[in-house]
Amino acid sequence: MNDHFSDLKGKHVIVTGGSKGIGKDIAIEFAKLGACVVITGRDESALIKTTNELRRLSSPHYYVVADMRKASKVIQMVDEAAGLMGGIDILVNNAGVNLPKSALEVTEEDWDSMIDTNLKGSFFCSQQTGRYMLKQKKGKIINIVSQMAFVGYFKRTPYCASKGGAVQLTKSLAVEWAPHHINVNAVAPTFIETELTKQMLEDPSFREDVINRIPLGKLARPSDVTGAVLYLASNMADLITGETIKVDGGWTAI
Repeated sequence: MNDHFSDLKGKHVIVTGGSKGIGKDIAIEFAKLGACVVITGRDESALIKTTNELRRLSSPHYYVVADMRKASKVIQMVDEAAGLMGGIDILVNNAGVNLPKSALEVTEEDWDSMIDTNLKGSFFCSQQTGRYMLKQKKGKIINIVSQMAFVGYFKRTPYCASKGGAVQLTKSLAVEWAPHHINVNAVAPTFIETELTKQMLEDPSFREDVINRIPLGKLARPSDVTGAVLYLASNMADLITGETIKVDGGWTAI
């Protein structure tokens, strides 16, 4: 992987939700490539642990505690990250939340939590990052969305709505910022085996239903998503903007 993405060495990267799961895998691969990484999240102990792992691979790397549901905190986080690294070249909007519930059981608090984290947080993080990228006339923004932006699924109504909105957010920002040489794209994974989804996927009937919907017959791994992110962040994707790469094993092709 390093040979193909050598242009990412020395880049300044923010990965939201970077202490666990997909975000952690993305941060680790950027660190291996010699990028300077700032990870963000709400769990400081997890952020410290992951940052120490990153520093064992290369340096420097940092963390910033931030709640993506609060626009003011997101803006503050971006400014702090830019100050720590001396700029921002790449933003990976990975922070997200899913609260599986039937539509009739969803509360206003549930709805706000998912929309604020998955959509509002991504917008304000992109907005503030965009202020830096517009000045330097270049940058890459990559939103981690979901196959659920394109298909419906049981007990996922607010989640599908938030991720569908994030795909449209990706397109709109891509068009508006294209004259400034800022690429805005997204990656849409299927269900992924992480510590966050372990309990859900331990249900045999749920796991069987999910796998039966994936033509390739297997779940995604964090590394599958990371590969798409690194490609979009690299020079190889300089002419790609407003697109969403689906890492779904063919689920949405049916």
